[in-house]
Amino acid sequence: MGHGFGLDSKPMDSAQLHKLDVENSAGADDEKAAEGPKDPNIVDWDGPDDPENPMNWSSSKKIAAISMVSLITMLSPLASTMISPSTASVMAEFNSTNETLGAFITSVYLIGYSFGPLVIAPCSEQWGRAIVYNICNFMFLIFNIACAVAPDLNSLIVFRMFAGIAASCPLTLGSGSIADMIPLEKRGLAMASYIMGPLLGPTFGPLAGGYLAVAKGWRWIFWLISIIGGVVLIGTAFFIRESYAFVILQRKTNRLRKSTGNPHLRSALDTGRTPVELFKFSIFRPIKMLLFSPIVFLMSLYMSVVYGYLYIMFTTFPRVFEGQYGFDVQKVGLTYLGPGVGSFVGLVFCGLLSDRQMKSLTAKNGGQAKPEYRLPAMFVGTLMVPIGLFLYAWTTENKNHFMLPIVGTAFLGAGLFCIFMPVSTYLVDVYTTYAASVTAATIVLRSLLGALLPLAGDSMYNTLGLGWGTSTLGFIAVAFIPMPAVFWFFGERIRKSKFAQVTF
Repeated sequence: MGHGFGLDSKPMDSAQLHKLDVENSAGADDEKAAEGPKDPNIVDWDGPDDPENPMNWSSSKKIAAISMVSLITMLSPLASTMISPSTASVMAEFNSTNETLGAFITSVYLIGYSFGPLVIAPCSEQWGRAIVYNICNFMFLIFNIACAVAPDLNSLIVFRMFAGIAASCPLTLGSGSIADMIPLEKRGLAMASYIMGPLLGPTFGPLAGGYLAVAKGWRWIFWLISIIGGVVLIGTAFFIRESYAFVILQRKTNRLRKSTGNPHLRSALDTGRTPVELFKFSIFRPIKMLLFSPIVFLMSLYMSVVYGYLYIMFTTFPRVFEGQYGFDVQKVGLTYLGPGVGSFVGLVFCGLLSDRQMKSLTAKNGGQAKPEYRLPAMFVGTLMVPIGLFLYAWTTENKNHFMLPIVGTAFLGAGLFCIFMPVSTYLVDVYTTYAASVTAATIVLRSLLGALLPLAGDSMYNTLGLGWGTSTLGFIAVAFIPMPAVFWFFGERIRKSKFAQVTF
């Protein structure tokens, strides 16, 4: 059997995976999940060692695929904030002084994040992940080229939104791709490399964007993104193969129908719905998860609030480091390294902890794994976020040495990762079969707050100042401190409650 990502494990077959998902999401009885006599017309994997099963892919094939997904996932949010330090140059070229519109140049990208997953997730669950990656990468390239040659501000904003829609693809599908290939007890390390993109990308983007804008002008920011996007497009075509079990088995079924002439063959994961019915059902799945699954809503809300802190603080960096400390555009870009370094520390911490704590807690529970065993790192993250916010608030208000607010943003970055990593892995463990849909559900709410909160940032800071403005965010973060304890003690009860008994 193949080995995966240095994470060797005997994979479960499709029926076992389906049974696990049903038990996790709906608390189904064992008798209900019991298998009857094998139907000769059902097409499944050819045993536990079937090389077509992505769980059995070689380590090199898994590493190549996950590395490619992680690279795309980093490019996507990198492009979201790369233009941020050059907003003043864009506004000057287009003769606009509207501060809200200036913030919208950055945040409209996240509006695209809010809409894209609602279509991307169901498309991937019907036609496969690989084809959706390739189409979205092509769209991302085209619309970033359009941004580079935008004739006016309105066109730039519209092109940025469509680029954001395309860029939401790796954020939506990445966790599902990992779940396709990596077994539950080894998934933490792979998820850490994937989640690194959404948190490190927005912090390193402004650094590169600030220097490039000064050297070549703001349009070259989009030309650089387009060049990297073109390379990624080629790499994706070569290294990402279809990994979604539903689609692989359906293709295998179609081949066997053709070769055997037996029209009664059907996939083991077939739902009995026609493709049109399946798409209609799937397109509403992320929204149903968000609205009718309490655990998905609560965790998405928590992630969204914390994610909003990052983007609303990004809007203050030029005000703080240019206005108070006299930094030029290039030096302002360097200040974004604070949350980047913090996120990297959080990555190392969570990457080392996640799989180890899962194994340890599972062993103590008699060998029975629970998604809640992913959550202990959240207790650390939920404390670091308000510490970072209050440190940033009052060191900027009192005009202390510039390194102190940067240290505050590092605490925030580390806290963000210690929340994102456990929550993302937890939801994938609960809804493995529908990992793309549950990820889409979290992205919709998260991106809406990330897009809209910065629009209110300037008004809030004009009214309250840097100290009390950021402290307001800190007080909200303090109110959320009990959330990890709620998930830890009551998460299993919530996800198995009668309110969660929804057919997805």
